[in-house]
Amino acid sequence: MARFRLNGKTVSPAVSDDTPLLWTIREALGLTGTKFGCGIGECGACTVHLDGVAVRSCVTPTRVADGHEVTTIEGLAGPHRLHPLQQAWIDEQVPQCGYCQSGQLMSAAALLGRTPRPTDAQIDAAMAANLCRCGTYQRIRRAIHRAAAAMQREA
Repeated sequence: MARFRLNGKTVSPAVSDDTPLLWTIREALGLTGTKFGCGIGECGACTVHLDGVAVRSCVTPTRVADGHEVTTIEGLAGPHRLHPLQQAWIDEQVPQCGYCQSGQLMSAAALLGRTPRPTDAQIDAAMAANLCRCGTYQRIRRAIHRAAAAMQREA
């Protein structure tokens, strides 16, 4: 049985080690912000962080998380404040249907974690694997730039 930290809390879900991390998070642990999209790791709706790196939880066996830190959209913000990306998403009116947005936010957070001031090209490259049926890509790019600037001011 895998034992890992999920959004800062140690968990030992009673699931098979081969269970996709997505289903462990959603079904066994009850956090439904991480979405099921394609089931083959192509759309990005299921993106979570594994030790700060964006991974597709629909194709990541739960055993891979053993001994590691997993962060979901529920763990992105602090207890009394939105993450700068979440605020930028609101300010730029990014979501339309919203289904892909948790995965988009998690991919964007991983990008800003490794590249605090990304260029348009870096944003496009990092976000290319996250699909949005509504086509809000320009708003996503603006929101990432806005969040990067806010995070630089806070630093």
